[in-house]
Amino acid sequence: MKIIVTGSLGNISGRLAEQLAQKGHDVTVISHNQDKKAAIEAIGAKPAIGSLSDYEFLLGAFQGADAIYLMTPPNYQTDNLKEAMIAIVENYAKVIEAVKVKYIVNLSGIGAQSPQGYGPSSAFYYTEAMLNELPETNVLHLRPGMFYSNYYGSAAMIKHMGFIGNNFESDKVIVMTHPHDIADAAVEAFETLSFSGKQIRYVASDELTGAQIVDTIGSAISKPDLHWVVFSDEELIQGIMRNGFSHHMASNFAEMGTAIKEGKIWEQYLENKGNAYGKIKFADFAKTELAPFYKTL
Repeated sequence: MKIIVTGSLGNISGRLAEQLAQKGHDVTVISHNQDKKAAIEAIGAKPAIGSLSDYEFLLGAFQGADAIYLMTPPNYQTDNLKEAMIAIVENYAKVIEAVKVKYIVNLSGIGAQSPQGYGPSSAFYYTEAMLNELPETNVLHLRPGMFYSNYYGSAAMIKHMGFIGNNFESDKVIVMTHPHDIADAAVEAFETLSFSGKQIRYVASDELTGAQIVDTIGSAISKPDLHWVVFSDEELIQGIMRNGFSHHMASNFAEMGTAIKEGKIWEQYLENKGNAYGKIKFADFAKTELAPFYKTL
């Protein structure tokens, strides 16, 4: 089967493309970076170098595809996340309809059920809706929780300040996902083609409170005094902006934190978690992936 993978060789797309190629599929990986060409070829896939905003480029890249994995690259400097994501997915949708692709696996997010109130995840409400308008294409929306890999960004704070936190209390539950579980869920979808029409599948690797996350990380890195701090919205926004995010994006993440505090963001997931995919527990990630990274700091 000819499968297109967007997202270059990222944490999800790289693993997905490599596994599909190993299973004998004809895989093309789309990247905007010419320097990725050799690495793409090394995993047995074909590189297609160009911009996701370029209709003619995508038209050529998607031609003849049986299935496509779609991801919408995050723009952490944007002042309008909704418009930025819609622009890319509009281009996707036009090309998919033009070349008559039958199967799409789309990376979405928990919280995509609402057009507002769930921070960055609410932008997926619009992108899912656009892909659902494709009349002859079967679409599976994968909705993961918060990425385990986000904790790499907290490692320096953990090491030098001895805490992690958010704008909600440590007793609030967080649904989390390892990027590899997303890739593996997509592999399963492409291998079985068991989805039809427009469907949703949640990808949830673990559910832990902030306090449990602190205990798990602290144990993995031998830092038993690690603790959770509750930030004000403004403190959280300023901290995120210091990591290079726009005020708009930082505010979106603060809004997501509020939704986690109120528990609203998980409601639809909890109603459908029986069909969720997820195998890699947070404790395993903390011990085998986060702890070695922490030691390099």
